[in-house]
Amino acid sequence: MGFFSKIKEGLKKTRNAVVGQIDSMLKSFTKIDDELFEELEELLVMGDVGVHTAEKICDELKDRVKKEGIKDPEEINRLLEETVSEMLKGGEELDISTTPSIILVIGVNGVGKTTTIGKLANSLSKQGKKVILAAADTFRAAAIEQLDIWAQRSGCEIIKQNEGSDPAAVVFDAISAAKARNADVIICDTAGRLHNKKHLMDELAKINRVIDRELPNAAKEKLLVLDATTGQNAVNQAEQFRQATGITGIVLTKLDGTAKGGVVLAIKDGLGIPVKYIGVGEQIDDLQPFNSDDFARALFAKTE
Repeated sequence: MGFFSKIKEGLKKTRNAVVGQIDSMLKSFTKIDDELFEELEELLVMGDVGVHTAEKICDELKDRVKKEGIKDPEEINRLLEETVSEMLKGGEELDISTTPSIILVIGVNGVGKTTTIGKLANSLSKQGKKVILAAADTFRAAAIEQLDIWAQRSGCEIIKQNEGSDPAAVVFDAISAAKARNADVIICDTAGRLHNKKHLMDELAKINRVIDRELPNAAKEKLLVLDATTGQNAVNQAEQFRQATGITGIVLTKLDGTAKGGVVLAIKDGLGIPVKYIGVGEQIDDLQPFNSDDFARALFAKTE
């Protein structure tokens, strides 16, 4: 299955639920008026786009309808696709411009964080990058074992210590190994315990201090992994983590299992955090770099 086909297939549930309803609604109107935009806004909110973003989209559409003199309600679909694509643009590229670069991966347990790291490592390895994984989620023995399996699958080296070790010490060892072996990218797993936020913040702050001291000029990414099936809860998590640690990008997993794909808009527009990758399946190559044009085209693609 090709790159675009995977995204299109992955967004099937969202397209059928949200876009399908919008399509039906537009067909029931013979003219473009305030009532049409009220119904559209309601459907966007129900599709987990978020109230503020839904209002913003409708305001943009009203302006374009007026400017372009559009009369046919079904033209709204095309405008909607273009508006969504434009809204999601900016910041999607992963910054791995230095040798080594470092990617800190954050997220609560159960969102697919360790699996995402494995898939990202595999993707970067396929691009010819030498990747080192740091098993800095020392809180769960299972996380270290799981990352070890992914390291073998993707042909990457892993730096690990025993369960309960200091996560910052693991990151320090990984940075030392990357320098010695001229690795391109270090990907660090971290503990995901939002319910114990103070401890988690302290832990991440310590890891950040080690990174800043040992790799002061390196390209750094802080990626937050979110489960798309949780909808607005994912937005709340993003806001909490952003306040706690600063986030450079989002990885949105399990998009293929949900009708809540509209949450991408709520995160990018509402919080100003770019989506860098989306997960659209279980396979090792189902983690796709985010592309706003492809996402919008797949979301509004006509259902066969």
